[in-house]
Amino acid sequence: MTPDMTKTPTVTPFFDKRSNTISYVVREPDGPGCAVIDAVMDIDYAAGKLNFDGADAIIAHIEANKLRLDWIIETHVHADHLSGAPYIQEALGGKIGIGAKITEVQDTFGKVFNEGTEFQRDGSQFDALFEDNDTYSVGAMTCFAMHTPGHTPACMVHVMGDAAFVGDTLFMPDGGSARADFPGGDAGELYDSIMRVLALPDEMRLFICHDYGPGGRAIAWETTVAEEREKNIHIGGGKTREDFIKFRTERDAQLAMPSLIIPALQVNMRAGEIPRDTEGDMALKVPLGKL
Repeated sequence: MTPDMTKTPTVTPFFDKRSNTISYVVREPDGPGCAVIDAVMDIDYAAGKLNFDGADAIIAHIEANKLRLDWIIETHVHADHLSGAPYIQEALGGKIGIGAKITEVQDTFGKVFNEGTEFQRDGSQFDALFEDNDTYSVGAMTCFAMHTPGHTPACMVHVMGDAAFVGDTLFMPDGGSARADFPGGDAGELYDSIMRVLALPDEMRLFICHDYGPGGRAIAWETTVAEEREKNIHIGGGKTREDFIKFRTERDAQLAMPSLIIPALQVNMRAGEIPRDTEGDMALKVPLGKL
């Protein structure tokens, strides 16, 4: 697919400091249609309490600007925060979409969490499953999804006019790239996916999902294809596929698991719904020795 660089959607970021996640409201250039990208539901894991402040801020923004929510997009099944998608959908409508390879993620982690047959592994918890180059509309703006596996099998980059939302595939140039050591991850696939993103037009705006302020700098979330190609510390300057695989594999072996991976995976593979026990109460499992 060829992006329409003549369309410049308005992008409003929402930073969640607990998980260092940036969610976005993306508004079509000449109308009220909008999409939400990677919405967050917060959890106090130790206390077993949910918090919807971040999702409420997104809802308030959409309502205050009299926008119409067309899509709630998940770039992938996140391992470091819980999705606020169903909470926002209940308030404002819209369709929840994710990459079609979610079925592989559901199959993998359905086994990890010993889910029963009642847990469907066909992606039916989502309203839409995107294949590579699938198109959809936000108002009058045509958007498309790019399959970018490597971090997870279901990762997608969503291109909306001159803006692309890259999920965890890329970070800011001084942040590098996503890890590739989760089940279904692959450093070689991640390199190939990044190269595909960097083949987009130089001036394409890239919006990232996480930032940690390396070196103490202020949190940032917007860069460009040209800047990433030149300056990204993991991939820029013409690094080879072999060099990247070696670096990524060695680095990933030193990383700790995300603190919210256990609740996040169980919730996010269900499109943001909390699993329930046999009594119908919200409950999470803690698998031992399987991650």
